[in-house]
Amino acid sequence: MYKLGQPSLASLGRLHSQVGRVVTRALHVSRVATAIELKMPSLSPTMEEGTIVKWLKAEGESMEAGDAVCDIQTDKAVMAMEVDEEGVLAKIFRSADSGAIKVGELIAVVAEDGEDWKTVAATADNAGEAAAPPAAAAPVAATGGSTPGTVVNMPSLSPTMTEGTIVKWYKKEGEAISAGDVLCDIQTDKAVVSMECDDDGVVAKILMAEGSSGVEVGTLIALTVEEGQDWRDVAIPASGAEASPPSLTTPPTPAPSAPTPQYPHPTQTGPAAALLLSQYGLNPASLEGSGPKGNLIKSDVLNYIQVNSLPAPSPPQVPLPGVAKPAAVAAPTTPSPAPRAARPSSGYTDIQLTSMRKVIARRLTDSKQEAPHGYSSATANLTAVSRLRQEYIKSGFKVSVNDFVIKAVATALQYVPELNATLVKEEPKSQSSIDISVAVATPAGLITPIVKDAAGKTIQQISADVKELAGRAKENKLKLDEFQGGTFTISNLGMFGIAEFTAIINSPQLAILAVGGGRTIIDPDTMKPTTVMTATLSFDRRYIDEAQAADFMKVYQTIMERPELLGVGYLSSVRVDRMTASL
Repeated sequence: MYKLGQPSLASLGRLHSQVGRVVTRALHVSRVATAIELKMPSLSPTMEEGTIVKWLKAEGESMEAGDAVCDIQTDKAVMAMEVDEEGVLAKIFRSADSGAIKVGELIAVVAEDGEDWKTVAATADNAGEAAAPPAAAAPVAATGGSTPGTVVNMPSLSPTMTEGTIVKWYKKEGEAISAGDVLCDIQTDKAVVSMECDDDGVVAKILMAEGSSGVEVGTLIALTVEEGQDWRDVAIPASGAEASPPSLTTPPTPAPSAPTPQYPHPTQTGPAAALLLSQYGLNPASLEGSGPKGNLIKSDVLNYIQVNSLPAPSPPQVPLPGVAKPAAVAAPTTPSPAPRAARPSSGYTDIQLTSMRKVIARRLTDSKQEAPHGYSSATANLTAVSRLRQEYIKSGFKVSVNDFVIKAVATALQYVPELNATLVKEEPKSQSSIDISVAVATPAGLITPIVKDAAGKTIQQISADVKELAGRAKENKLKLDEFQGGTFTISNLGMFGIAEFTAIINSPQLAILAVGGGRTIIDPDTMKPTTVMTATLSFDRRYIDEAQAADFMKVYQTIMERPELLGVGYLSSVRVDRMTASL
């Protein structure tokens, strides 16, 4: 019923047309000990189960990344599942033509490269038994009405996605939908993806409201009906019916303990001593301090507690979450004392990370741990660039200094192509096209839209591309190929007043350029104020040495100081030969 409007991360699957079947990357891959579980993937938003048509690999057979392991019959077509990693097919749990298999059920186990596949197969038997389909249960009656509806489930939009968040619904209950209409936005572990309709109908019931997070793949999120049917009388499957609220029975509460008295603390009291005084309800005036100028210190309080054999304070009573407060009791006959002003708390607030930020954190951590970072900095005089930029502005082109940086980096990569490469199976692969990823901050996290073929574009074209991509990035409207697949990344914090900084390499790329803001200095040659800008290159020292990094930064600096070199083709004088320069 539904397809992805913006190409989702599921398109990592690389659907290929092959002899009447479609090939897609393996989804739902997760590691268990030394093995990799292969589970039935969700290959469309409406897919709930699939059938294995044929296994293309036998147990004990080696597999390379990209090899098709089996053909799967979905509710749409026959698709071939490819593996993403090298390994050996250790155990097949669901044979060909074994019937319908629910999405997420274990179908096979792959031994990692170098592991004994027979051992993995033996230890995986228990997992296979646990993954066996349960006995068919009696169908549970639907609730809510008599009109049958079409289910809309949370789709699997990337190989690592196990749950998603409903960001926004674009259609309301009772609203008609047409093929191509955007139904909702879903936050995956990669990006925000729009889901479109490919059939006409009416939205009958929304079961997951906006902001619903942690919605597992395959969970029912909405129901639709055909045009002309009574959408108000839609039947809600039992699995999608709202759960009954928890019992509001108030559990027995312990008798409240007497409140611990609180006394004002002298301003010189340290935090550790103040905490002990508050916990034990001690009056600082009754203790003698041994600190400077008679101040109380932690050891003074501990000695007082030990000498007087004070019992440990009981922890405060915290009500259980979600439990209703008991009804108010009758007011006591004796007047209660006036409430004491609440003391400020030094507590903290948990901020839940979005799926995108979690993935960014994990990838940057992996990059910093796996790639030994080297750094090289250069400071360029912006006088010529500023003068040329003013000419563009006078001609009606509102270009920025960052547009010149992108063009200069693309040109420098033509002179030093060793940096225009990506890692494939731990080996650098040189790229023919220079596609510059530009870091853009969004509320959901950092994303890097790509200026493709930057070396072949003019400053005006680069400026237009950056503005258009950055605008759609902040609205979460980028397509998959617009933020994945770049060959070099630029991160510019100059507009935030940052003079210089270092950035973490955006794997699988080999380098990233961190660009600071312009600052005014006195030129030692002319003794006049001059605007300069510092940029720092972070490079993977495994594949790029300091000499290559220096070559790149020198060419970049030369082009920024002489922008007339942009777009004039290769000039051998721009990249200085190190052997000649050393003579």
